[in-house]
Amino acid sequence: MSTSLSRDLARVEQALLSRWPENRLEPSLTRISALVDLLGSPQRAFPVVQVTGTNGKTTTARMIDELLRGFGLRVGRFTSPHLEELRERIVLDGEPLPADRFVEVFDDVAPYVQLVDAGSDVPMSFFEVMVTMAYAAFAEAPVDVAVIEVGMGGTWDATNVADARVAVVTPVSLDHAEYLGPDVASIATEKSGIIKPAPPTEEGLPGVDVVAVLAHQPPGALEALVRRAIEVDATVAREGTEFGVLERRVAVGGQQVRLQGLGGEYDEVFLPLFGAHQAQNAAVALAAVEAFLGAGSATGPVAQDVVRESFAAVRSPGRLERVRSSPAVLVDAAHNPAGMAVTVAAVRESFDFTRLVGVVACVQGKDVSGMLAELEGLCAELVVTQNSSPRSIPADELGALAVDVFGADRVSVHPRLSDAVEAAIELAEAGPDDALGGSGVLVTGSVITAGEARTLLSGTRS
Repeated sequence: MSTSLSRDLARVEQALLSRWPENRLEPSLTRISALVDLLGSPQRAFPVVQVTGTNGKTTTARMIDELLRGFGLRVGRFTSPHLEELRERIVLDGEPLPADRFVEVFDDVAPYVQLVDAGSDVPMSFFEVMVTMAYAAFAEAPVDVAVIEVGMGGTWDATNVADARVAVVTPVSLDHAEYLGPDVASIATEKSGIIKPAPPTEEGLPGVDVVAVLAHQPPGALEALVRRAIEVDATVAREGTEFGVLERRVAVGGQQVRLQGLGGEYDEVFLPLFGAHQAQNAAVALAAVEAFLGAGSATGPVAQDVVRESFAAVRSPGRLERVRSSPAVLVDAAHNPAGMAVTVAAVRESFDFTRLVGVVACVQGKDVSGMLAELEGLCAELVVTQNSSPRSIPADELGALAVDVFGADRVSVHPRLSDAVEAAIELAEAGPDDALGGSGVLVTGSVITAGEARTLLSGTRS
């Protein structure tokens, strides 16, 4: 990257990061609606597959992207948050938007952002501007379809200025309760806002059917989601009824699965990701793609070879990703108790560690005690640290919470992440030499933690 481009990219990143952060919300679609209107509604230039839920959104979006590209479509993908750099959020043809194009898109929309800012008491947020940049980039490309991950909730999320042809809801659990509601039914009601009536055609006729693809949900959440689908006359596809995981077995480097899709069965599918939750994400992603392509019981399955090749190519950085060997170090972005529970189950199933050392750094506003409780039976020792986020819980404060769960003799505190990882590796290496499965390290607690550990240990990019 040239020096001038590096300077331009740094300028753009600073301009974006100086805006309201993602954790500071003023729930409204007014500002972003005004901005996209000024830009000529780029979000209406392509059909959308939109993904919401509590856990699994990013991986499911990645799977949908991979499958759609396997079928020859040009795909834009927007996900959040990023692991290592901002450009990861806006993906075109399977790759982050090139640095020069990222700068161009920002500079194109910046004057219109200023106009909206001038007319509003609340300035546009970092997330609103990023969403707008994604829609503008995808319209300009142009793409055949955009896969859009919701930032938080659904109804008032900035991504929801687009109307999804396929609305995907991954499992809903308690998270962001201060914004979304105190129980799963309330949270699901908010997330159900991405399920909308089919927009009419230019001739005023009904548009293409909208399909709501629903992962397995707690009862209260499922009722809220189905109720919304009925209200807007959307077709419903439910995991466990219309589609699902028929069979799975652990394999080297991942798992082998047999999936029931909307159009039939897909067998001998290799998924290079660990855990039952990833098989579930694959089933949801497949159903979403079938729905988008118009496949169903009347048409039969889509091309099996494309499905197999696409799933075999899926990667999900920072999701139980091995970034070092001897001892093995895994990084995982679990950031709530439900996410941590599936991570723990996946580690138990897919790795034969006899001793695992955890490294944990979390941000404010999360159920940290709930996450630590999930880890307690898995990790022999816990190294507590903090990440670079201004919202990171101070290491000493997090350490006190960890002592309550693990006991003082199993907890150590290292405020610097690099020191914490080094200490955990030393603890793992000091494990019994005759351990059949060996020792390992799991770094988790936040997407930010996973990204920073990934950079520290591998230097790879997403």
